[in-house]
Amino acid sequence: MPGLAVNVDHVATLREARKINIPDPVAAAAMVELAGADGVVVHLREDRRHIQDRDVRILRETVKTKLVLEMGATSEMLAIALEIKPDMVTLVPEKREELTTEGGLDLHFHGDVIADAVKTLQQGGIPVSLFIDPDLDQIKLAHKMDADCVEIHTGSFCDAPSAKKRAKAFDAVVKSVRFANKLKLGINAGHGLGYQTIKAFKGLSEIDEFSIGHSIIARAVFVGLERAVKEMIALIKEL
Repeated sequence: MPGLAVNVDHVATLREARKINIPDPVAAAAMVELAGADGVVVHLREDRRHIQDRDVRILRETVKTKLVLEMGATSEMLAIALEIKPDMVTLVPEKREELTTEGGLDLHFHGDVIADAVKTLQQGGIPVSLFIDPDLDQIKLAHKMDADCVEIHTGSFCDAPSAKKRAKAFDAVVKSVRFANKLKLGINAGHGLGYQTIKAFKGLSEIDEFSIGHSIIARAVFVGLERAVKEMIALIKEL
């Protein structure tokens, strides 16, 4: 069964809306672990719009499952990761004007920078995942860079405006997952996944873990964080 890593960024988003100290993503991380999540994900952005350095440092001391740090491949972030030593780093593209990560890394255009970052992190004892679109060429490049894992961007599938486009996008995800599996890469999937879209992944056993945040936090507003996490875990168990 695939695991579930819960992204708690949007707990920090709510906190930063008032620039106060509640709600605390550190407390949220503990709650999602107690609810059965297999890991905690945070994205430390260059602009610090939600997760703060303080959060990552405390989470490294408190997370009992697995701490995944999403970050851009900048010298600042590499230094932070090498100091804090998360259980995994997921390298992601980053634009200041975006509301959330809009697409996967372009390993053709940014290949040298990403390859250097992968090597630096791995030499520091940190496994590296690359967040990429469901594209076979990108997966080949990730494998060539000796990445430990890829996270397949599922946004095009989840946000597709029609059934036809959704089916086409999902087919690309399936082909990418199976190709990555042939290359012996670890395989995660994430971005935009929710309580309905997760059901499409039934039978796609090659996926090691789903990374899900916004839909769980949104559900938690109405039913509580523990129940929101447990409901998602129950759906994943049915896949």
